[in-house]
Amino acid sequence: MNIKNICCIGAGYVGGPTMSVIAKFCPDIQVNVVDINHKRISQWNEKNLSDLPIYEPGLREIIEKCRGKNLHFSTDLKKNIEKADMIFISVNTPTKIRGIGSGQAIDLKYVEASSREISKYARGHTIVVEKSTLPVKTAQTIKAILDAATEDVNKSKITKTFSVLSNPEFLAEGTAISDLENPDRVLIGGEDKEAINELVNIYSKWIDKVKVLTTDLWSSELSKLISNAFLAQRISSINTISALCEATGARIKDVSLAVGMDRRIGKYFLNSGPGFGGSCFKKDISNLVYISNHYGLFEVANYWQKVLDINSWQQKRFVELIVKKMFGTISSKKIAILGFAFKANTNDTRESPAINICKKLIEEGAFLKIYDPKVKEHQIIKELGLNENNKEHRDWEYSNSIHKTFKDVDAALFLTEWCEFASLNWRDISKIMRKPSWVFDTRSIVDMDLVKENGINIWQVGYGN
Repeated sequence: MNIKNICCIGAGYVGGPTMSVIAKFCPDIQVNVVDINHKRISQWNEKNLSDLPIYEPGLREIIEKCRGKNLHFSTDLKKNIEKADMIFISVNTPTKIRGIGSGQAIDLKYVEASSREISKYARGHTIVVEKSTLPVKTAQTIKAILDAATEDVNKSKITKTFSVLSNPEFLAEGTAISDLENPDRVLIGGEDKEAINELVNIYSKWIDKVKVLTTDLWSSELSKLISNAFLAQRISSINTISALCEATGARIKDVSLAVGMDRRIGKYFLNSGPGFGGSCFKKDISNLVYISNHYGLFEVANYWQKVLDINSWQQKRFVELIVKKMFGTISSKKIAILGFAFKANTNDTRESPAINICKKLIEEGAFLKIYDPKVKEHQIIKELGLNENNKEHRDWEYSNSIHKTFKDVDAALFLTEWCEFASLNWRDISKIMRKPSWVFDTRSIVDMDLVKENGINIWQVGYGN
């Protein structure tokens, strides 16, 4: 085959950036990103590039260069599936909320629906690539649907065949473009060597082939799940040590630095904070727990469940600490929330630690003033479970000015490590906060000494203070 046309089903945090980078480095390939969400596609096609649905450093420049040339965003699934040589499935794979496996197993309804659309409209030989985070053996589901379609058309004159590959994403939000342009590795799993080579040839346009690993389907699917589990495990591990540092008077930054310098361990994912968030970690570990229980590996399931438990415990611990420091009650007190995205350099709020922490603070009676440089008000309303059309009776307000966020508040709580939070004018801030004022820094982002010099009490994660 000679791949000339790619279709990606799903214009979200994986599909949009991934296809943009492919379009950038493969100008001879037409890349079409399709989604049934009309609003999202409209945002991808906005003339004002500041209104793109996803914020990622470097993404805007690629969209500006490629959109309308060899990168297109559309809601026309039928047309773009029909002409595609290769189709990426990059749809949402949420955790089931009801039925067998509720709260742990991944709901594959969108993957199945996409597979049925492909089976209906594809023509000729089509390479179908799993890009979404999926449980092991999902390729069997996709193959079964596609094979059934092949059998149905055998009686007609339509030629329709498929090859299924697994090509999991290993992106970190906030660095997705650089991760795509210079990845640690690209993993491709499959049984059809010719199809694998076609995908390898696409990536080799800008990635050294040494970094492209090929394996079987099941190993590829499981590798993605385990990579996320190991990263989340490190976060939960260092967060337990932050509590120990606070109890003993040790300094978490010094401990992390010393541990990270051991080349067997490495320095990454050793920053203590309010816990992990995003679309993958909690979902993937929950699925790993479910799979382990399914195969009777109960000790394995209990081990990974503890990684999730520690994540929740860290957030609960922070809220209890805030209440304790503020004379045992935060009822009717105002608290500034600095950062709502689950990490810096993204506008993604899915599973953000800020959601659970804010809800608990509101339950304790606090009034919140929430500021995030990239998260819109409607996102916060949705995440806190509120009705956007009935906002007058609520216990928080949205702030679009970092300075105003501090006005008349009793405390400021830092939940996202945005760079702008590291260089605040604490002299001016101290004048507009209500005394005695507190700063609670869950990200070790602010200068503790500078805060103290301006008469503000401060607690910082992993420090005995």
